[in-house]
Amino acid sequence: MTSEDKTEMEDEGSDFKPMTAQEAQEWRSRHPTLSVWWIVLAQVLVGLVAVLVAWLATSKSLTAVSVGYGALSVVLPSLVFARGAARKRASVGSAMVGMFGWELVKIVLTVAMLVAAPRVIPGVNWLALLIGMVVTMKAYWVALLVRPGTRN
Repeated sequence: MTSEDKTEMEDEGSDFKPMTAQEAQEWRSRHPTLSVWWIVLAQVLVGLVAVLVAWLATSKSLTAVSVGYGALSVVLPSLVFARGAARKRASVGSAMVGMFGWELVKIVLTVAMLVAAPRVIPGVNWLALLIGMVVTMKAYWVALLVRPGTRN
């Protein structure tokens, strides 16, 4: 890194101005936090809608059950993660470790549910299961758009 680059970085950093407590409070009121429970609720609702659409579109219960299992393999691990992440931590470091730990639990539980799918649903429709998973995973976008406390 040359001295010119360092000077340029210092110039860019000089524009930073910390917020006052009042400015921070105003910013928080304009940008409410999104509860992890709101995201889980959105995933449940989107998963139910996906099952209904699959059943109405195909009239095959196996397809609807496969979509439902795909949605469940997203919702159940999300519930476990939300429960673990909602715990209060003593420090920022323990909170970070907790988040990573619960994310690992979430991934392992998802993989375990996918491995168990053929035993739980004989003749599982893998494409329908994958569609149910993807649609349900993307439900957080719906939660962001319709979250409570947003102002238009």
